[in-house]
Amino acid sequence: MRTSRRRHASIAASLAALATAVGLAAGAAPAQADEPLDYVALGDSFSAGSGVWPPDLRAPAACARSTANYPNVIADTIGADLTDVTCGGAQTTDFYESQSSGVAPQLDALTSETDLVTLTIGGNDNNTFIGALLRCAAAGSITGGRGNPCEDIYGGSFERRVEQTTYPRVRQALLDIQATAPQAKVAILGYPWILPAETGCFKSMPIARGDVPYLRSLQTTLNNVLQRAAAETGAVYVDFSQVSEGHDACQPTGTRWIEPLIYGTQLIPVHPNRLGYQQMANQTLATLGL
Repeated sequence: MRTSRRRHASIAASLAALATAVGLAAGAAPAQADEPLDYVALGDSFSAGSGVWPPDLRAPAACARSTANYPNVIADTIGADLTDVTCGGAQTTDFYESQSSGVAPQLDALTSETDLVTLTIGGNDNNTFIGALLRCAAAGSITGGRGNPCEDIYGGSFERRVEQTTYPRVRQALLDIQATAPQAKVAILGYPWILPAETGCFKSMPIARGDVPYLRSLQTTLNNVLQRAAAETGAVYVDFSQVSEGHDACQPTGTRWIEPLIYGTQLIPVHPNRLGYQQMANQTLATLGL
């Protein structure tokens, strides 16, 4: 009984940490050969590197930005001049308006001189994706990992919201990015796999066994709408469906790119770790041919 209580306390603490993190707030004209690319990084916590050491002390504290995020890895690799306005908890609406005090609308960072734009966005819109993870973890903890309680409760509601609301918002955001920075190559990244395809890891990711494929399907839907929005607007989509397979939060340290909800190695769970950001940068560079 004492072990069970400690485990429930650990799950609760990890859920609280993740909820806090969420609440935190083609072809481009090349730059001159002797000038670095003018690179602007937009997006949410998967762009910002929230939870990864070291923090970016120049960033607003609410954004929980790291200097080890994939934009910094990309900029260091190609010698780009980086303007990083990524911010944990960002939604597409935060491209147009201030996310919180001291955080400017992200599109303000773009100019007609911008050469390259990267972004990860959509996971926070409507609180659909992260909200589903939190709800499913809570439901799985109650059933002790049995059944598919989250799917029983929410059915197809999460995927419908992604299709009906997140997709048009992301599509419009990509159009507005290109209108503001017409010379830029724009790349939107998909989200690396958080869970394996079928069998989960209840001790570190308290998702009921039957809800693992349910959440995997939701992430597939999210990535599919990002890919579709990119194709329809002329942006580049960076696909992680193959390269991140086998690097989900259920894998051991040194293999996983995403930290689990419990027993992880960084402050904010269910987000990429340093290895994950390096690999996200590598895939983006390869996709863009940089």
